[in-house]
Amino acid sequence: MDLVMKRSIWTAMVWVAMAGFGYAQDPTAALSFKVIKDYNGKPVRNAAVVLHPVNAHGKQGRGGFELKTDGEGKTSFEGVPYGKLRVQVLAQGFQTFGEDYDVQSPTMDITVKLQLPQKQYSIYEGHPNDKKAEEPKKDSGDSGGQKPQ
Repeated sequence: MDLVMKRSIWTAMVWVAMAGFGYAQDPTAALSFKVIKDYNGKPVRNAAVVLHPVNAHGKQGRGGFELKTDGEGKTSFEGVPYGKLRVQVLAQGFQTFGEDYDVQSPTMDITVKLQLPQKQYSIYEGHPNDKKAEEPKKDSGDSGGQKPQ
């Protein structure tokens, strides 16, 4: 009876452990991305969609995954754990896009609108909207010579 009892306890422990592993898995989501041009809504082909985990303190974790968009500007990835996720999208000729998302549902559709790059600001060029410090005005009566005493 002692051997039967040990086997029963062992079998019960194995079942509990197996059930625990089944419930211990974190839920995952399937993400679908569509990358389009902001100015006309047309798809962006071969854009790099980079996924990074983000910890509770907002810091980007190690690792990550890179996807490429197809001719319709679409790509997808399954098995993304629930929680914070940083998405970066890079495409030649466009500004880099970056935003954090909170993955909390089994499926998620994300549309990214890429913008054209902004003109670079140079300190060496005149900027009509900038307020410049006013230069001191010269006295119109001053001829530059010595003043009479």
